[in-house]
Amino acid sequence: MAEKQSLKKGEKLLFGVFGAFLIAAVIGYAVLESIRLSSDKPMFVIKTHFDLSPDGMKGQQLYNNKGGCSTCHRAMQSGTNMGLSLDGVGSRYSYDWIYNFLHDPEKTYKSRYDRQTFDHAVGREAAYVAQMPDQDLKLIATYLSELRSDRGSSSAPLPPEGRSEFIDKMVGTFAPESWKKKYRDVRTKTPEEIKSGEDEFSPQNPDTGNKTQ
Repeated sequence: MAEKQSLKKGEKLLFGVFGAFLIAAVIGYAVLESIRLSSDKPMFVIKTHFDLSPDGMKGQQLYNNKGGCSTCHRAMQSGTNMGLSLDGVGSRYSYDWIYNFLHDPEKTYKSRYDRQTFDHAVGREAAYVAQMPDQDLKLIATYLSELRSDRGSSSAPLPPEGRSEFIDKMVGTFAPESWKKKYRDVRTKTPEEIKSGEDEFSPQNPDTGNKTQ
């Protein structure tokens, strides 16, 4: 019977380093969990919020139950991540746009982004949504339009207020001059322009900086 070969020095060192990292990770996780469970403050600042109206609450029930939207989407920190997260969606789109998307997703999405939806087209998994009663779609649109995010959060369409020296330097260094003339700085847009889709990809006048008509 062949004798078992002992580990070489390099192999022992490799396993030792891996073991040390594993132990450190377990200890770090345990410490963070103990801090999280014992603290009355959230570890991370939550920058999405909602203030649901009566119709918004009805829409939430339809969204979660009859609509089955939470099967693919995440909202109010519940649901799945199979589809896009809808937390803060009311800060990116207006009620009218959301309703139009639910009612006629392909036409609405294509008119703004010039491409098809991923799973709302006819024959796709979420095509049934457009066939729901109109009143249900209006209530769901109300609910989604009331999911907001603070400016500068990861789900917000606008960055934090004020100028950023770092961003200005990056744009000045890497953005082609043609882009600076063609596209408008998102930091100059208003929340209303963002939600309505106005000026989404519109070029601006190179002399005045205003949108061309």
